[in-house]
Amino acid sequence: MAIDTELPLSQTQLERTTAQVVKPPHYWPGVVMLAMYWAYAFSCRHLELSMLVLFLSRMAALLLLLLGFSIWWLTNRRIARRERWMAVAVTLGGAALAVPLTLTTLGPAVVVLGLLFVFTLGTLWLVVSKRATPRVRRWGLWTTICLVWVGCTLVRWNGLNGDQESDVRWRWQPTAEELFLAEHSSAGDANDGAAVELMPGDWPEFRGAGREGRVEDSGLALDWNAYPPQSVWKKRVGPGWSSLIVVGGRLYTQEQRGRVETVVCYKAATGDELWEHKEEGRFEETVSGPGPRATPTFADGRIYAVGARGKLSCLDAANGRAIWSRDLAADAGASVPQWGFSSSPLVVEGLVVAYAGGPDQGLLAYRADTGDPAWQVATGKNTYSSPQLVSLDGTKQILFLSDSGLIGIEPSRGVVLWECSLKGMPAIQPHVVGDMEILTPAGDGLSLVKIHHRGDVWSAEQRWSSRALRPSFNDVVVHDGAIYGLDEGIFCCVDLQTGKRRWKGERYGHATMVFLVEPSLLLVISEKKGTAILLPADPEPQDERGRFQAIEGKTWNHPVIAHGRLYLRNDEEMVCYELHQ
Repeated sequence: MAIDTELPLSQTQLERTTAQVVKPPHYWPGVVMLAMYWAYAFSCRHLELSMLVLFLSRMAALLLLLLGFSIWWLTNRRIARRERWMAVAVTLGGAALAVPLTLTTLGPAVVVLGLLFVFTLGTLWLVVSKRATPRVRRWGLWTTICLVWVGCTLVRWNGLNGDQESDVRWRWQPTAEELFLAEHSSAGDANDGAAVELMPGDWPEFRGAGREGRVEDSGLALDWNAYPPQSVWKKRVGPGWSSLIVVGGRLYTQEQRGRVETVVCYKAATGDELWEHKEEGRFEETVSGPGPRATPTFADGRIYAVGARGKLSCLDAANGRAIWSRDLAADAGASVPQWGFSSSPLVVEGLVVAYAGGPDQGLLAYRADTGDPAWQVATGKNTYSSPQLVSLDGTKQILFLSDSGLIGIEPSRGVVLWECSLKGMPAIQPHVVGDMEILTPAGDGLSLVKIHHRGDVWSAEQRWSSRALRPSFNDVVVHDGAIYGLDEGIFCCVDLQTGKRRWKGERYGHATMVFLVEPSLLLVISEKKGTAILLPADPEPQDERGRFQAIEGKTWNHPVIAHGRLYLRNDEEMVCYELHQ
């Protein structure tokens, strides 16, 4: 930070330097760099940049500022060398004292963020104190630097939302997880012996039957002005980005509870906890927080769940009793992904198929009854998408999307039927369109892939690739020749045949959605505020049909509608609403 060098000269110095004029320091280079950085930091939220480009550009801008400002400060000859290095020493000393106290609340980012505010507030102090005495300016600068590092120890960073906006709280405020653990009492094992069976209208896996996010219930009350959704129950839950499944009057999800990762069963009617299955270990990363990411799968009276560190568990759905388990990372020789294992397991033809991420064992299949290995398929090393069962040209196959592309796999033997090379880091599901086309995320947008089948030969080719809709980590809906989704948080419609945008509407953030089939409506759950919004699936832009405040807190978990009720959860709470009249 700039220190004024207009020090009083001694009598001897005055005699030796007659007529000498000491030039005062100027701060404008630092002010300009800071102004440019903060202008970009605030304006980039309104630019239509992809999530990756936005993140990388903001990091680049920040690093350029830190580098440029440091060079300017250290080479500024109008500031005495001793004063320049004294400011550096105070900055580094403050960081050395603050960092050990902030690693659990801000993480390693405290160093970069702390320097940003040291530069900003220090320069602001020097500008406003320009007419003060040199002594006041020096001590004020050092005090400002120390106060920045003290401030860092007083706050907790709760990660980012989809628009990369920080959630910062006071350090002494209890976290949602701490509040939950303080009031939670385990229900113990629900050993009632009653088998859990799938019923019509249940929601047995991630995004429902077929993983398509479709709701077929035609009896929902969707005139929310006349019949607003009625709250049935609400309760705190442990953190995690797992969604819910609904089977036989029960809810199943995954949560982090302190040092253990859990699969939890609740009574759908009341939200009362029936049982929990615990696995030692905790996954947590700075940006997204703690907890499991994948959603459990129900099949034949059992629950199959993948933890954030890759523990695949098979449990009795009635009481949570462990039947078998596997360590996906160990079986595949893989490491835990940056954001944790997020792919939900798929149960098909007596097998459990799960993403493992190994160099030659990207996708693994196990016997559903015993957990014994059945087959393995090489895929890309990274994905946050889930395998799903589809039918193409009358042939059942598993679709799987990774950073190397999209593949179709014969389920019983694990034979790859076809593949299509695509780039990008997938986090959403591909969608079968008609009999032989698949809409899939690719690169920084979407691609439509055409599948060809003649005899025993399968092949795939891209029909088009488009950046008109960049869905990031929220899924899209395809209906009547149009694609609906959130282009970096802005709701829009794209033509299915051409990939060209038809229209662009309101900004809802990186929301989740499901498709209500019979009224052709989209239920959107906004990420930031947890607002439920009804939007028409119409190729012409239409107004909202209704909205209400459904849940509090950042909501990335996919919504569920089953038996006329809407179930939502996030990393803080779980709620249920009645949608029938």
